[in-house]
Formats: sequence, C-alpha cells, structure tokens
Amino acid sequence: MKKITLGPQTLIYPMPAFLIGADVGGKPNFMTAAWSGICNSSPPMVTAALQHHRYTLKGIRENGTFSLNVPSVDQVKETDYCGIVTGAKEDKVAVCGFKVFYGKLKGAPLIEQCPVNLECRVVHMLNLGSHTLLVGLIEEVHVSEDCVTGGQPDVMKVNPLIYSSGSKKSYCSIGKVVAPAFSIGQEIKKG
Repeated sequence: MKKITLGPQTLIYPMPAFLIGADVGGKPNFMTAAWSGICNSSPPMVTAALQHHRYTLKGIRENGTFSLNVPSVDQVKETDYCGIVTGAKEDKVAVCGFKVFYGKLKGAPLIEQCPVNLECRVVHMLNLGSHTLLVGLIEEVHVSEDCVTGGQPDVMKVNPLIYSSGSKKSYCSIGKVVAPAFSIGQEIKKG
C-alpha cells in the first residue's frame, strides 16, 4: 500500500467527543474536548488535553476536580455548541438545557442527559506547550440505566459521539461490531 507523508499532526481515529465539566466561580460550565482518553487501569485514570486559555480550565484549577461526560449522538448540537462558545460569555447550561447534578466531588458538575459521566480528581497538570494535560483519578462513574446490559455499559446503547478531523471535520457514530475482542486474534495462532 503506497503511503504519503503529512508531517507531524494529531491524526488518530477515532477521537471521542467529551464534555468536560467544572464549576467556574461557583457555576457549572462544560467544554468539548476530543483529545482525551484512558491512561491507567489501577487506579483508574483518564486524560484530557485543554488549551491554556479555556474557561473551563480556570474552574478545574480552582477546584482540583472535573467531570468527563460522554454524550450520545442525540447531543451532537449541544456538544458542538460547547466547543464553539466560551462559558465566559454564555451560560451553556441554560442554553443547552443541561440538567446538572453532582456526585461525590464538589466542583465537578455532571450532565444528566449524557449516558456516561465520570467524576475525576486532578492528580497531574502538565504544561505540554499548546495544551495543559490533565490526568484525573476517576472517583465515580455514573451510567444511565437504559444504557446497561448485564450490569455493564453497552456501547451500542450509549451510542457515543465521535469527532473526526482531517479533510471533513464532522461528528460520527459507532458502526457495526466487526469481531469479538480478546478472541478473534486466536485465529492467527490456529492458522
């Protein structure tokens, strides 16, 4: 397969479209972040990379906590809005009609409409240049009951929103199941 070179870029697929939440000056605010993911299993941790000027980052610094909310495809408009408007000028919670709740952590607002919510305590903040990398210890996970199968989240029911960069910046959904994990690779051994 012939390849072309593009130079150093942030092209990894898929990218999640998360809504990162923090109280800023005592009010809940959310921003969209695609540069996020799992980074540790024991203890469970996530990362989120935010530009230094982000209003939500101000609240994360104030409280030492944040939420990572996983929107479904049904929240595509709200997710996009939270990425193009600053909370310094708009009350995104009111405009988007978010129902906010709090769990264990103060300063980490959660969005009821999102099927999955993680409450995180900041354990590291690293200045990487253009972004601050947050490393958050997951203190609690909330999942909508209708998105659970056999006591665990069901990705098809969660129907998470995915961001796609590159030639066509757009939001996508998860497609069909291709193969079972931790078993399809056994076919190579048998071959």
